[in-house]
Amino acid sequence: MQLTAEIHQPVRHFLSPDFRVTDWPHLEPYFKELAEREIPDVASLEKWLRDVSELEAVVSEDACWRQIRMTCDTQDKSLEEAFNFFMMEIQPHIQPYADLLNRKLVGCPFTASLDQQKYFTYLRSVKKNIELFREANIPLQAELAVMGQQFGAISAKMTVEVHGKEYTLQQASKFLENPDRALREEVYRKMQERRLQDRGALNDLYTALVSKRHQVALNAGFANYRDYKFVELGRFDYTKEDCYLFHESVKKYILPLVDIINENKRKKLGLDTLRPWDGEAEPAGVEPLRPFESGEELLEKTVADFNLLNPFFGECLRTMKKMGRLDLESRKGKAPGGYNCPLAETGAPFIFMNAAGQMSDVTTMVHEGGHAIQSFLTHGLELSSFKEYPMEIAEVASMAMELFSMDHWEVFFSDPGDLRRAREHQLERVITIFPWIATIDKFQHWVYENPTHSLEQRQQTWMQILREFSSSVVDYSGLDHYRESAWQRQLHLFEVPFYYIEYGIAQLGAIGLWMQYKQDPASAISHYIEALSLGGTRTLPALYEAAGLEFNFSGDYIRRLMDFVGTELRKIMEGR
Repeated sequence: MQLTAEIHQPVRHFLSPDFRVTDWPHLEPYFKELAEREIPDVASLEKWLRDVSELEAVVSEDACWRQIRMTCDTQDKSLEEAFNFFMMEIQPHIQPYADLLNRKLVGCPFTASLDQQKYFTYLRSVKKNIELFREANIPLQAELAVMGQQFGAISAKMTVEVHGKEYTLQQASKFLENPDRALREEVYRKMQERRLQDRGALNDLYTALVSKRHQVALNAGFANYRDYKFVELGRFDYTKEDCYLFHESVKKYILPLVDIINENKRKKLGLDTLRPWDGEAEPAGVEPLRPFESGEELLEKTVADFNLLNPFFGECLRTMKKMGRLDLESRKGKAPGGYNCPLAETGAPFIFMNAAGQMSDVTTMVHEGGHAIQSFLTHGLELSSFKEYPMEIAEVASMAMELFSMDHWEVFFSDPGDLRRAREHQLERVITIFPWIATIDKFQHWVYENPTHSLEQRQQTWMQILREFSSSVVDYSGLDHYRESAWQRQLHLFEVPFYYIEYGIAQLGAIGLWMQYKQDPASAISHYIEALSLGGTRTLPALYEAAGLEFNFSGDYIRRLMDFVGTELRKIMEGR
């Protein structure tokens, strides 16, 4: 396969070249023409599908840019207003037409003559959307889209003062790596106290979101929002029972490994007890890892790393830089978190993150870089809908890149000891992230099965689930008043409900690809590219098969993968 990250200005065939999304009256004629167009044969149907795709891409990219600009600067109210205008004044008008176009496609006599392998997953998704569509949900979904963004606005204002200087919470977290334990505890408590100031506002926001989401589910004929969301997310290939199996497997096979990691950390630091502010620290005399100083340096080093894996990977990031598709450094007024946002028309995505010079920022950068590579690999697919790949494979793209890239982390660390520490940190994170994924996912199942719960019930259930997946080695005594609302730091709960177990499923896939990579790097990279290039044109199990992976939740499979990671971690710790 000839790979190139070259992006050309897209040529429009349906919309006028200078058309921009401004308001509904200027957009509606395009939807109306598609809804009313005669389709006399298969060739006309395929042309119609390409025109629908072009319109979807233009509208999607406009909406994405509104969100990107708003998250880059939450203090500019005009950017928030532009996003809200789209969600409240444009998107609600689009949804009935989208349903009309879906029904036109399904009802067309020539649809049966389309290539059924090529269109299978697309048509399955269209039928699912028809099943879910309800006029009554249009205003609710518009409100939910706007409300979900309030989390970012609230969180962006959170800062703490350390040594007389103001820091965002992302920036302040670097002090948790400091050898000075008293400073670590001071900063930890300051960060938690700052979060508590907005606990009430975030509780109220979440309660309102849960209530409206439950109503959406009822309107669509579902007993609860969890069951509705499983269908909306296109979870055709696994069930809630598989999620429960995943939770139990994490407890049985992964939590004991987390305890071992934490016990090793306690011994290394020479502590009687390990406290939450000790997890990222190094012993006295060992400086925290500082892989880069600026966002520009982070990008340059990541490009160098990606080039060594495959020149195409580095070319993708260089193209994004040239196109202004990166905002990497943390600053006040910027929304928290990180993401890669595909841009459906122009092809090159946008990476947003909050780098502060820490090791975790390297992980975030290569993670989002993996997402970006998939955006480039799928850009040439014929329809926008073909590029809407399942999140369970999208996160394989990002998490496998975290592991592949470790082979070349000498670009970040010239000192062999620092390089060893960085790889050790990464593999520890691969293991320790699973309990949090299970915690958040299990919490969401309970929340939406019990949508009228009280704040007291929410808090009690959260603490019960949190303790279930907490390491027995870490001493949390006296900190329950912080832990009771720890779920509020997870933006997915507010912005993208039920999108979280994907990280756990995909981490299993990423470890499987890394197992391949340790045996034959070229073959693993080839499988990686092949699977990602398919976009959403295959079922999830078929995409995993293309990557040479098992789509498997069983305890035995998870145990095998954890044995492999544990072995590799021991090799690094022993300097092998």
